[in-house]
Amino acid sequence: MTELHAPAPLGVPTSTRHSFHLPHLPALSMAPRWAALLLAIWCSLALNQAWWRKLAELSSEQSLSAWQMTLTALVLTAATYLWFMLLSWPKVRRVGWSMTLLVAASVQYFMLHYGIVMDSSMVRNTLQTNTSESLALLSSGLLVHVLLYAGLPIAALYGWVELKSTAWRRDLWRSALLVLTNIAVLVGGGLLLYKPMAPLVRNHTEIRYLINPLASVVSFSHVTLKPLFKRPLAFQTISNDATLGRSYGLQGMGMTAASAPAAASGNKPPLLVLIVGETTRADHFGLNGYPRNTTPEMEARHVISWRNVQSCGTNTLASVPCMFSHLGKSGFESRKFEYENLLDVLNAAGLNVDWLDNQAGCKDVCNRISHAQADQVASKDLVERWCKDGECLDQLMVELLNERLQTVNSHGKNNGTVLVLHQMGSHGPAYYRRSSQPSKHFQPECTTNVTSDCSRGQLVNVYDNSMVETDHFVARTIDWLKTQQDRYETGLIYLSDHGESLGENGLYLHGLPYVIAPQAQKHVPWVLWPGSLLSRTRVNETCVRQDLDQALTHDNFYHTVLGLLDVRSNSYQSARDALQNCRPATPKTFS
Repeated sequence: MTELHAPAPLGVPTSTRHSFHLPHLPALSMAPRWAALLLAIWCSLALNQAWWRKLAELSSEQSLSAWQMTLTALVLTAATYLWFMLLSWPKVRRVGWSMTLLVAASVQYFMLHYGIVMDSSMVRNTLQTNTSESLALLSSGLLVHVLLYAGLPIAALYGWVELKSTAWRRDLWRSALLVLTNIAVLVGGGLLLYKPMAPLVRNHTEIRYLINPLASVVSFSHVTLKPLFKRPLAFQTISNDATLGRSYGLQGMGMTAASAPAAASGNKPPLLVLIVGETTRADHFGLNGYPRNTTPEMEARHVISWRNVQSCGTNTLASVPCMFSHLGKSGFESRKFEYENLLDVLNAAGLNVDWLDNQAGCKDVCNRISHAQADQVASKDLVERWCKDGECLDQLMVELLNERLQTVNSHGKNNGTVLVLHQMGSHGPAYYRRSSQPSKHFQPECTTNVTSDCSRGQLVNVYDNSMVETDHFVARTIDWLKTQQDRYETGLIYLSDHGESLGENGLYLHGLPYVIAPQAQKHVPWVLWPGSLLSRTRVNETCVRQDLDQALTHDNFYHTVLGLLDVRSNSYQSARDALQNCRPATPKTFS
């Protein structure tokens, strides 16, 4: 990197122009290129512990010789050095180097303690994390780790190392020679390591995301810079043909809402609550055979629980837009356009739709319908009862159901209503904050957000307590729906966005790349409380309960909801409707 240097002010010693010095410690004067090399060596040896640990774990599968390990370290150092040299501009280098060290130290802490990897998906999650979620991740352990692995080199950089100022024309060739040498090491070493490393990278793709700090740099660039050079996807509507089916009477025969109110059919209008669960593992649901009864209240209300359901992603940002899409996982991830979603179709068909959020937003799913953040529309008394330190228990949303129903129905339509509740659920790592005192059935529980500091038993206890809280929340919502049955045909669907790792194989939280994520992060619960909506749309409940092990995914959600509500659209696929096989073959109401 070419280095430009301004002439020194007259009368100002060189040693005081760029840094303060630690007392009683003589300044170490060096050219910036050598300081960059020292920092690269520090990153390779001290800030790549997760990388070296993973290689050690895989030694039984592919053992590297001593010279191959040494060459690996040299290649890591060379690649990191090139990054530091990119930042080697006067007035920028110290800040850029320091920020790199701070990020690398922080990322290493989460790699070592939570088993995360820094792929693009994790970067997106990080950028969309709200303040309360960020604070939950802070801990004394993180602070100590950052002070040790970033604070020490930064202190040396500012308080001990004096970066020499040299004429850039005379110094350019030296820097260029060192850069070219590192490029040669990177290319040559990569070729020599290809044969032993290729099988590891192919079979364990996560290891490429453990290279620190380069994985963070590449993933962050992919998320922030790539869209700048990519044309935004054009927006396509899919709701123009959406209509209400025959169960709505004259409305289902093509008449408008104004000329054919829902009451004309003889049926009450539907009221469906969709609960978007958060971080719920299917294998910790008592309804699904978990030895602990974490779902006693839902069981008492005779809900239907499908046991073999896979999520679209391993984080909220990936899963929520995907599950509300008509495309399915593969189609959504390879889409050439942005499309309207399930809520747009329901709204266009003539139903009232509202989204109530108790988490970090709807990920653009609710942009074109009525929506609100729970703590922002709740009264002061409710916030004081259900919220603490900027986070609220999901029960706050139950308290707001009457208000949201009245608000959305004030728009003038009365063909039916869909209320979407987005949970905080079991979002980690502060699981102990996800349950109220009556739900803390399992003790002792982990009471810190540093999950790796807790025993396996404590971690499972606190997570299961959050399951009990979710059970109570869903049960209260069902009980509220029962109070509306004099005016509505009611039903409820609960479906979690993704699962969670609880220390298995050293993994915690969620968000691993889907292809390498364990089942704990992808196997999710899907619950249906039939209410009276099943019979309204001619679904045989006994038939549904006989096939609870059918293989389902988030791909089925969109089409199942349309079928349950008798909403017609060309985007509907009966083969993906989880309830279609339990309807009579004729007439073709749901095609």
